[in-house]
Amino acid sequence: MRRGLFVTGTDTGVGKTLATSALLHALRAAGEAAQPMKPIAAGAERRDGHWVNEDSVALAQAAGFGLDSLEEITPILLREPMSPNIAADREGRRIALDAVIEGLARVPRERFVVVEGVGGFMVPLGEGLDTVHLAQAMALPLVMVVGLRLGCLNHALLTAHAIDAARLPLAGWIANAIDPDMLVPDENVETLRTRLKAPLLARFPWQAPPDARALAALIDVQPLVGTNA
Repeated sequence: MRRGLFVTGTDTGVGKTLATSALLHALRAAGEAAQPMKPIAAGAERRDGHWVNEDSVALAQAAGFGLDSLEEITPILLREPMSPNIAADREGRRIALDAVIEGLARVPRERFVVVEGVGGFMVPLGEGLDTVHLAQAMALPLVMVVGLRLGCLNHALLTAHAIDAARLPLAGWIANAIDPDMLVPDENVETLRTRLKAPLLARFPWQAPPDARALAALIDVQPLVGTNA
């Protein structure tokens, strides 16, 4: 099995890119050669004559990669910020996982791959295809990002159930404070501690703006590296 992680979320907007960037910083600080991937991205802007996704740019920067690596990081880039199946239809495209698998195969085996999924765990990509199939095709242990806000318990437990049903290993989860006014966040985190089978890897406090490099210090990546040994 290739060494790496697949970062998924309980929903969109819960901080997957922040968590993935923090993991990249933490792995590099631990001496790992970390390789980012965001294989499918929806939402792009023009920069210097090229279409780029801001999340892919953030991952490249966290890994110390130049912007010339963006096509390797994101082999499937859709221009409009919406569900990938809809964005692809509007561009007259069909999403297939061949380009993703080929991109992963090109990553040197000694590198630790950190993959950021798209949206939540079960986002449609096309007819008969969703992000569960993406995670299964990449065959990496999962890290689940839980956005701490009202409803997060249901979202986290349903996502964990779906991961288990997909026969994928959940290596751990990250609690990310996305609502500074959330009531009883400690109690919510403790509830998830008692119900989720995987360990809590880090709890990110509310930050505006968030600092992935600083948050990296909160993550103990040794158990994750050990899982992939």
